[in-house]
This record gives sequence, C-alpha cells and structure tokens, in this order.
Amino acid sequence: MKVKIISIHNQGNYENEYVLMRVQEDCNIGYYILADSTYTSDDKVSNKLRHTFWIPHKEVKKGDLVSVWTTTGSNTTVKNDNGETIHRFFWGLKMSVWNDEGDCAVLFELTSWQFFRAK
Repeated sequence: MKVKIISIHNQGNYENEYVLMRVQEDCNIGYYILADSTYTSDDKVSNKLRHTFWIPHKEVKKGDLVSVWTTTGSNTTVKNDNGETIHRFFWGLKMSVWNDEGDCAVLFELTSWQFFRAK
C-alpha cells in the first residue's frame, strides 16, 4: 500500500479524535477508504464495517501525513511544526467512532469500483 495507518488519537473524544496516516509513495489519496471495524473473539479483524469514509481525491507526496477527523470541518492542507505537510479531512459524523477498546481502523486501497443507483 502507498499509505499506512500510524496511529489513532483521542479515542472517544468526538471533537478531537482522528486517524493519522503516512504516505509511503506519491499517490491520489482518493483511492482509499477508511473504515471502522472490531476484532472477533479469536483476535482477527471482523468483516462487519460500521462506518466508512471514502477519502476525497487529492494528490499527496511521499512523506506527507494524512489525518481523518471524525468531526465536521473544512478539509485543509497545512505544515506542522516539523515542516511536514498534513492533509486534514473531516468525516462529518455526529459521534465518536474510535470509542471502544476493541475498535479497529481498516484502510482499503481501491483499484477500481462500480456503482449502481438503487431505485
């Protein structure tokens, strides 16, 4: 994968929780979906996804940081105190996602997709 999850911050604190990722190779971050799952009784990741966030399309560079915040806000790109570029995306949810000890962040890299309108 060209992007790697490195940490989850402020779990359970709706306004301040976010997932932090590092870009391993230049890519478009819009080819990734972040999802919330749990672990099964045998300590494997469950296939039950509770929340998903398709990250908006944006070109990112190797070494950049990407953060996905649970709360609402305006997507931005800033430099941190170390001079690193951080792309901040906001999920727009009304409650905490990473609020249980058994929660698991899953990152999917998409190569193609299909959509079909349900009527």
